[in-house]
Amino acid sequence: MQSSLDTEKAISSGSISGSDSVGFLIGQRVHFVGDTRRIGTVKYVGAVEGYGGIWVGVGWDNGDGKHDGSHNGVRYFEAQGPKSASFVRPHNLSSGFPLLKALELRYHGESTKEEEDEMYVLSASNKRVTIELLGKDKIQNKLSQFEELTSASLAYLGVSSAGPPGHINTTIPRLKELDLTGNLLSDWKEIAAICKELPALVTLNLSYNSMSHDISGMPLLNHIKVVVLSHTGIGWKQVEMLKDSIPLIEELHLMGNKLRGITPLSSDIVHGFDSLRLLNLENNLIAAWDEILKLSQLKRLEQLFLNNNCISHIWYPDHNPLSEPPNSLELLRESFRPFQNLRCLLVGGNKIEDFSSIDTLNLFPNLLDIRLSENPIADPRKGGVPRFVLIARLAKVEILNGSQVSPRERKDSEIRYVRLVMSKCQDPEEIKKLHPRFVELKKIHGIEYEKAATGATGPQKLSSSLISITLKCVAASIGEKVPLTKKLPATTTVGKLKILCESFFKIKSIKPKLFIQEESNLQESTVVASKGDIRISLPPEVKDIGLYKRCLVASFKEGKLRSITIRHPEVILDFVESCIWDQYL
Repeated sequence: MQSSLDTEKAISSGSISGSDSVGFLIGQRVHFVGDTRRIGTVKYVGAVEGYGGIWVGVGWDNGDGKHDGSHNGVRYFEAQGPKSASFVRPHNLSSGFPLLKALELRYHGESTKEEEDEMYVLSASNKRVTIELLGKDKIQNKLSQFEELTSASLAYLGVSSAGPPGHINTTIPRLKELDLTGNLLSDWKEIAAICKELPALVTLNLSYNSMSHDISGMPLLNHIKVVVLSHTGIGWKQVEMLKDSIPLIEELHLMGNKLRGITPLSSDIVHGFDSLRLLNLENNLIAAWDEILKLSQLKRLEQLFLNNNCISHIWYPDHNPLSEPPNSLELLRESFRPFQNLRCLLVGGNKIEDFSSIDTLNLFPNLLDIRLSENPIADPRKGGVPRFVLIARLAKVEILNGSQVSPRERKDSEIRYVRLVMSKCQDPEEIKKLHPRFVELKKIHGIEYEKAATGATGPQKLSSSLISITLKCVAASIGEKVPLTKKLPATTTVGKLKILCESFFKIKSIKPKLFIQEESNLQESTVVASKGDIRISLPPEVKDIGLYKRCLVASFKEGKLRSITIRHPEVILDFVESCIWDQYL
């Protein structure tokens, strides 16, 4: 039976191990010797019944343990999960080391044989081919000149402190970007000490460090502009405590901190952060849009990332009939519009399923970039609507779900949307209520309802709805045949016409292609007709050839086709989407 005590030995002689004496405190951050990514928190130090010596109980961040803090029926500490903790001998744990020691290991240390053995690619025969890095010595030499270093990545190297005062400043005085992801830092005093010795530091990444909630005594750090605190466990209260220390911050990342709300310290609305342009709250647990509205007075906020939360409804403060924003009188001052400068809003992976949330995005004064993917409303497989509907309903959007909305895509989407509404709704009041932009779009694109042709005594006879089409076969392999004129229903599809052509001209084993040849009844087209026929290929799925024959107008310039105008609203999108334009433009 396997013991629940972790008696693993160090696997890397190059690692710095913990002392053989205990030397560990409850709450201290540690990593397993030889595996700097296996990080945990000390929960217990002392004896374990049935085993000699001193043991350290550790709750592992990744939940990869052997028990829940108890052994043989004796409870020693509480762990987060049933198998997220284990007992480890002190010499198998490291409490980390100062930042400059990690810098030495990262940029001055030699590659181990194990690392070099992993530098390979697989050939076509599945054999390893060793990779040789050209210029490796030159790059290493440049990185080893610490006084010239402007960016350093010390992720998962066991950094736990700033080290002796003054050493960092004299060693890396020009450092601008510092990545400390996944280290053993938790005390904000150590963070302050590091930042104070790096006057040129602009970007600081502390992701995956379990940071303390006590942020008192932080000094003023005017030079810090970008802070990443993702997966650090801090809440908005700690963020509020930090804002006075980093008043010029422009980007703040708080992903994966299990945030459920925004909790300002002194009012209902977040104040300060006068330079903040980007706020990243992705992968949290925020459900109520009221919480997000507390950020609406951040006057320089341009980008707000809310992907993968639990938001189900979006509304703009002065246009919501069901709810009032916090401190609404303050929000609705004439001198201020909520989210005045917000240009990018990412709300993908939430629970939005209502059109009112989509339509309200038009009320944000400068919102141009929106992400709605992985919401029920944007997923046709879950009853949502396709991209063209979202584009049509969002009047100002220029980037949707990370893809640019071109002028042509917008025009096509809006026309298609109008046609869709016209085909499904007839009640003007219902249309006005459910489709706020319908009337506006119909007017912009000059689309009118088409009324069915009727006689004095009702619908006209079938013969009156037939159109005359002249078919001409010009296939080189079978020679030119005599043109045929046929009367066909206007609703005949291109696919059906192809089948009829096979019968008319007795064509077998040949895949026919159909072209529309415009009559030379326009001044522009007659110029081109003398140089050769203009042909536009239509695929089989195109419907109602009669409408094309009646409504196509070709415009030419200098012998080249420049544009096609379709005078019938019911066919414009089918034609625009199905024509092969590149041959003619």
